[in-house]
Amino acid sequence: MKQLALGCMMILMLFGTMAVAQEKSGMAKSVLAGEFMANLADVEKKLVGLAEATPAEKYPWRPAEGVRSIGEVFAHLAGGNYFILSFAGVKPPALDRDYEKKITEKAKIVEMMKASFAHVRKAAMEASDADLEKKTKMFGQDTNYRNVYLVIVTHAHEHLGQSIAYARMNGLTPPWSMGGE
Repeated sequence: MKQLALGCMMILMLFGTMAVAQEKSGMAKSVLAGEFMANLADVEKKLVGLAEATPAEKYPWRPAEGVRSIGEVFAHLAGGNYFILSFAGVKPPALDRDYEKKITEKAKIVEMMKASFAHVRKAAMEASDADLEKKTKMFGQDTNYRNVYLVIVTHAHEHLGQSIAYARMNGLTPPWSMGGE
């Protein structure tokens, strides 16, 4: 029982120290920051790592006719980061309507993914708790800005799963599951 209590105290102290460090660094204005930013960083690292590890010649591969290719999934994810965030009042950069089909080079897609995650991260860092409570409509439903951020992470995880399946179907092992990390 004493060990459990000591363990709980240590965990609370660790989280308290992290919160103070975060506050001092000016890292974010909202309670969303900690959990959201950690989740976003994890899914970004995995998606970008997988995009970088996938050979360029595999980017046009698709599991069936009429289904997004590997490259189109990564481009869609990047565009989705921009589009979904627009429901929280954050202006996206201009994208060609058919960007998923037109941006086909691996290097451009990877750069687009990185830029889209940086765009989300910057917006999240600037959002205050009051901002997160603002009301909006997303896909015809009443919601708030906080939920917009949650949908961004959910969308990214959805396409991470899809990308893992595509990689495995092509004999590729996701970088984080190879051992070292």
